[in-house]
This record gives sequence, structure tokens and C-alpha cells, in this order.
Amino acid sequence: MPSSTQAIESPLWSLALSGQPIDAASLAAAIAREASQPPEDLDFRTRLLIRDGLNALEAHWGKDKTNDWLVHSASSALLNLILHEDLGEPGFPSLTHRIMETTKPETVLQFLRELGANCPQPTRLEIGGAIAAILAGLLSRHTEDIDIVDEIPVALRSQHEMLQELTNRYGIRLTHFQSHFLPAGWNNRLRPLDRFGNMEAFLVDPVDLFVGKLFSPRTKDRDDLRAMARQLDKTNIENRLRDSAAALLSEPRLKQFAADNWYIVYGQQLPA
Repeated sequence: MPSSTQAIESPLWSLALSGQPIDAASLAAAIAREASQPPEDLDFRTRLLIRDGLNALEAHWGKDKTNDWLVHSASSALLNLILHEDLGEPGFPSLTHRIMETTKPETVLQFLRELGANCPQPTRLEIGGAIAAILAGLLSRHTEDIDIVDEIPVALRSQHEMLQELTNRYGIRLTHFQSHFLPAGWNNRLRPLDRFGNMEAFLVDPVDLFVGKLFSPRTKDRDDLRAMARQLDKTNIENRLRDSAAALLSEPRLKQFAADNWYIVYGQQLPA
């Protein structure tokens, strides 16, 4: 296991230790960077991590694509040596299950540009959910849903064929969720994203996203909380809970979800 300083400096170790979903391309780039070091600087655990990472890529990409990537890698000889080295049993078996093709912010923006180009009248789009966190740089995972607060504007939802075509091409669809799952005053804290033709898009504030997910029983929301907690100020979250989440906290079932998630993420009781 590397020291904390090594883990911070090594993208590969950072990915391995994050406990979060891992983008396949990011894993490949991190392996390539690690393998660019002198071979004598790669200790046993790092070589084991590289080998397990290569095996995870093959399980995800398939043998042909992985071999093609290896052939064109600047460190091809070293990577092949490590791949076939007798390093024993897998040391990082979770990599295979965590690897995925994440939803890229640029793909979402391309979708929104084309959506806006097909919007016939001035329209306001308020985006929450995982996509808002991805566009804010707080989250990296796969999702197919652009969650719109309350309802999809009529100027868009009436265009069924256009929406289906965009979904088929981008692998993304417009969905919606109810604003009562967000802290009070969320609409006053929206962050402007951009204007796309007749469509102006806004993102739910990251702290509001976090607090909203705190009251969810879904494991994928808990994983989002774990990822976002590392990047958001805990004091701001506690203040938002106290100032704006009274309605959510008043429901015993939701409050229990929040208490469970808070304990798992922070190891503490939910703030009073």
C-alpha cells in the first residue's frame, strides 16, 4: 500500500483507493502514466495494481481492444511484462466491477446544444440529479438521465420523435423529479449553465444536490454522497440542513434515511 503522499501523486492509486466507479479511459491513462516511471521504481503492490487494472480493462473492453491499446502504448513492453509476471492472486478484485464508461460532461453539453436547437420557443431548463453533479465536476459515473426539476417543459416534452432520436444517439434522456425532495429555497440558488438556442439551462446548487440525496434510500445516491462529500464543505452542508431541510426532516422515514447516510459518509450522528 502506498503512502498517503504517493496516493495523492498517483492517479492510478487515487482511482484504486477512491471506492468509486472508474472510467475505463481514465484507468487506461493512469496505468500508462504509472508505467512511464523507471521499472525499478514500481514496487510489488503497484505492479500488482497495474496487472489487475489491465485485466479489468480486458474484462470491460474485450481482448482485441485491450491488446490494441497495449500495442500502441509507449510502455508496451513493460506493461506486457507486468501482465504476465507471476504476482499471485488478484490484489484489487473490485476494479473489474467498478470499471465503466462514465457519462462525459461534453456529451451532455452536445445533447443540450442539439436539444436547444430544436426548442421552438423560449424555455427554461432546471437540471438536478447526477447530471448536475457531473457538469459541476463533483461526480464521475454513468447515467442516462438528465433529471429536470418538477416537469419537462411542454415545448420539449411534446416533441416525442425528436427526444427519442436524441436518446438513441446520445444514450441520454430527459426525466424529471419532484422539487419537494430538495431543500427549501433551492430555486433561489440555481446556477446558470448556458444558453442553448431558445433554451436557458440552470443547475441545482451542489449543496442542495447533496442534501436532497441525503434523504434517499438508494445505494447509488449514497455512493454519490460519498464522492461529493470529499469536495463539498461540510459546514455548508450542515447549515443547509438546519436552514432549509425542515420539511424533509419532519418526515420520520426520510429523517432515518438521512441519519443512516450521514453516519456512513461521516461516521457521525445527523446534526440536530
